[in-house]
Amino acid sequence: MIKYLELAKVTAMHSDEINEAVRRVVDGGWYLQGEETRLFEAEYARYVGTKHCIGCGNGLDSLTLILRAYKEMGVMSEGDEVIVPANTYIASILAITENGLTPVLVEPRIDTFQIDDSLIEQAVTPRTRAVMIVHLYGHCAYTDRIGDICKRHRLKLIEDNAQAHGCTFGAKRTGSLGDAAGHSFYPGKNLGALGDAGAVTTDDDRLADTVRALGNYGSARKYVFDLRGRNSRMDELQAAVLRVKLKYLDADNAARRDIAMRYASEVSNPLLCLPDLEYCRHSVHHIFPVMCERRDELQRYLSDGGVGTMIHYPIPPHKQRCYAEWVGLNLPVTERIHREELSIPLNQTMTDGDVDTVIRLLNGFK
Repeated sequence: MIKYLELAKVTAMHSDEINEAVRRVVDGGWYLQGEETRLFEAEYARYVGTKHCIGCGNGLDSLTLILRAYKEMGVMSEGDEVIVPANTYIASILAITENGLTPVLVEPRIDTFQIDDSLIEQAVTPRTRAVMIVHLYGHCAYTDRIGDICKRHRLKLIEDNAQAHGCTFGAKRTGSLGDAAGHSFYPGKNLGALGDAGAVTTDDDRLADTVRALGNYGSARKYVFDLRGRNSRMDELQAAVLRVKLKYLDADNAARRDIAMRYASEVSNPLLCLPDLEYCRHSVHHIFPVMCERRDELQRYLSDGGVGTMIHYPIPPHKQRCYAEWVGLNLPVTERIHREELSIPLNQTMTDGDVDTVIRLLNGFK
C-alpha cells in the first residue's frame, strides 16, 4: 500500500538529529520561550528573508494574531473587509471572522487554484483594508498585479503561507512578499513539527512587537499586560525539531518537484486534468491536485490499486454550516474545484517504484 503520507517515514529521514534535538531540550529543563525558539525564529526569518519571525501555537493563530495586531494598531476596525480566496482552507476565513472583520470571497483561477487577480479590484470597497492571499497547495499566489492593487488602494497584503514553505517569487520567498505572513508547521506540512506550531513573519517592527505581546497574554514585560492577549507560543521541543528539518527543506522540496514533474510529464489520461509543467516548476508541492469529473470513482479505483489519496477540500467554506449566511453565494469555479479535486501521494519519502505505480494506475483509469 502506498499511503498518502507516512509521517513516521518523514521523521525517520532525520531521526538521529531529531532525537538529539529532543533530548537536548528535555535534558535542558527549559520548555517555553527559550534558546531553541529564539534560534529558530532567527533562522527562519533569515531563510524567508524578513526582519522578524515570531513563533506561535499554530497556523490559525498566526493569521488571527496578525489581524488582531492590525486592529490594536488602528489599521483595521470592526466590520472592515478582507479579500480572501473562496477556495481556501477554513482557517484563512476563521482568522478574519474571529477578529470581527468581514471576509470577501473571490474566485480562484481553475489552472492554478490561486486567487484570480483579475477579479480582486472589483471586490474592493471603501471598507476594504487588506488582501489575504493563500499560497494554496504550495504554489505562489502573489502576482505583480496584486501588489499594484494593494499599493494603489493602500491595502495590507497578508500571506497565508501554511502550505508553501520555501516557495519563491523571483528572488524572494513566500512569507516575505507582503506586509505580514502566517505560517503553519502542522506535522504534514513541507516544514512540519511533531505537533502544532506556527509563526508570523514581517518587516514591520511595530507589528512584530504587537504580535509577540498578543501571543504572550498581551504582555511585553513579565506580569505587565498592556493588551488583552492570548496564550499562543511555540514550545522549545517544536522549535528544536523545526531547526533540524529547516536544514533539509530545500532538498525535500526539490525531491517533491521532481516527482511532480514526472506526474505532469507521464500522466496522459484525457479523463484527468493535472497541473502543467510550468506550474510544477514553480511550486513546492505540498499537495498535488488532480481534477476529475468522476473524482469519487477515481479515488475508489486508486484505493483498490493500493494507493491512498485525500481530498483538499470536500466542502468549500461558503457551503459550511458555520457560514450558513453564505449558502446562496454563486461561486462556480470554487465549487468545481471542491467537487473534482483529488490529492495523490507526493512527498520526499516516495521511491521511483511508488511513483511508477501511481502513474500506471492514473493512466489506466477508464
